[in-house]
Amino acid sequence: LTGKQRHALREVIEREAVAWAVGIVSPEEIDKINILNASFLAMHRALDRLSVRPQHLLIDGNRFRKYRDLPHTTVVKGDGKYLSIAAASVLAKTYRDDYMNGLHKEYPLYGWDGNKGYPTKKHRAAIAAHGATPYHRMTFNLLGDGQLALDFL
Repeated sequence: LTGKQRHALREVIEREAVAWAVGIVSPEEIDKINILNASFLAMHRALDRLSVRPQHLLIDGNRFRKYRDLPHTTVVKGDGKYLSIAAASVLAKTYRDDYMNGLHKEYPLYGWDGNKGYPTKKHRAAIAAHGATPYHRMTFNLLGDGQLALDFL
């Protein structure tokens, strides 16, 4: 889907879903607990914010850390198999894109409006030239030279 299509779907999902929420984890938290555990934490935070308690969780991927007493099923490539997972993926992607666009306005040299959180050559060059921002993770060897590692949320 294009960004425009995802944002149009987001409006439909937010309007029509029984409940929805987005969970956020800071770069500092990711540094402390690693990206996999941060993904689980973000999902748990989203679940905490739901206005309706789910009966069962469908999780895109092959791993998940149990949330309270709710049963769950992990589904590899689940966004292509279940509409609920696809809808969650659309929400996650559009909210992340909005966040990255906001970072770009604050730090335009890093190209976050185009890379959407992926370490492009332009982004790596900006880190090398201008250093890290408060939004970069420090535990990922983005520059590949053994320096204090940099990545972003």
